[in-house]
Amino acid sequence: MALMSVEEALRLVTTSALLLDVENVPVSRAAGRVLAQDLVARRTQPTADLSAMDGYAVRAADIAETPATLTVIGESAAGRPFGGAVGTGEAVRIFTGALLPAGADTVVIQENTARDGDRVTTTAATAAYRNVRKEGGDFRAGAVGLMAGTPLTSASVMLAAAMDHAELQVYRRPRVALLQTGDELVLPGKGTGAASEVVISNAYGLAALAENAGALVTDFGLVGDNVEAIRGVIRTVIEYNYDVLVTSGGASVGDHDLVAPALRAEGVDLAVHKIALRPGKPLMFGTFGDMRVLGLPGNPVSSHVCGLLYLVPLVRAMQGDPQAALPTENAHLAVDLPANDQRMDFMRARLTHDAEGAVKVTPFPVQDSAMLSVLAAADCLLIRPPHAPEAKAGDPCKIVRLSV
Repeated sequence: MALMSVEEALRLVTTSALLLDVENVPVSRAAGRVLAQDLVARRTQPTADLSAMDGYAVRAADIAETPATLTVIGESAAGRPFGGAVGTGEAVRIFTGALLPAGADTVVIQENTARDGDRVTTTAATAAYRNVRKEGGDFRAGAVGLMAGTPLTSASVMLAAAMDHAELQVYRRPRVALLQTGDELVLPGKGTGAASEVVISNAYGLAALAENAGALVTDFGLVGDNVEAIRGVIRTVIEYNYDVLVTSGGASVGDHDLVAPALRAEGVDLAVHKIALRPGKPLMFGTFGDMRVLGLPGNPVSSHVCGLLYLVPLVRAMQGDPQAALPTENAHLAVDLPANDQRMDFMRARLTHDAEGAVKVTPFPVQDSAMLSVLAAADCLLIRPPHAPEAKAGDPCKIVRLSV
């Protein structure tokens, strides 16, 4: 069987993603969600000309030549505007965020003034509309401030609130079920210490990846290499209408790889693929109604890399994120590398900066797909395309940052 490219596998997974239902959430709880409709400003910000500094609101023409002495006729503070107008030779004491009084067109900062009773002398000319936040300078009522499909960050939630939205329409969080299989596996702290035991780890990394992408995760625990036991969990996942089922282990075609037979026995339309990927060659993808199924390798690093490449984009795509695939960045190699074979390689690596600030990448010398210590020490994955020729230190390259 020919190997499927990493890009083809990603298209297979993400193009099948079904957009989830839309729900309203308070703006205070919207961070981390994906906006389901364009968000239009309900007010203009600022609603009027405001002072950007503490000082004096004046007419720029009155202080074109300095020093200039003006009569202070009142005060304007945030929430307590001056009720009159500034005329020739007059000034109003003003504070940051206060409404600019009628007649004034600039603000002299207080460091450039000297006050004596109701007289203030300016020591520096200030052009019109300096130190002034103009009406509508941030956004105007009726303008689209955030587009549908925007992942809501702390900053975009602040913008939504400032546009006067108490609730936001967002896509429902995908419900992800995790299942890990293998007779050799034991839970952390529950083993006997036998040499044949392997402490389970994949599910914890996959859960973190999915949750960071916006999913609600349920871990269905550890199941041994028993078809009926695996089928029982699959039936429960189907019964409770999960959006995604992720399995780890048993994704190949050996005698003890029982996940595929169990999925097919429960009616999952399943494809088993060999991906031109290192680490993570075996990958299963399937559907059952609206549910999507990802079968990931059992080797922990392979499982995690496949989770980054396929689970995270699937979860994002189901929430309407138009940039579902992981973003790549440009960097430069810090070491020479040999030619690559037909598989796209995602090498665990560390980032440094040279004297000019350029980003340099050094892959770890050991890239074993079972070595979690190397994965934990890495801060990026260095991407080596299929059939890449020998590369020299300083050559450009692509990376994916590891943040979870």
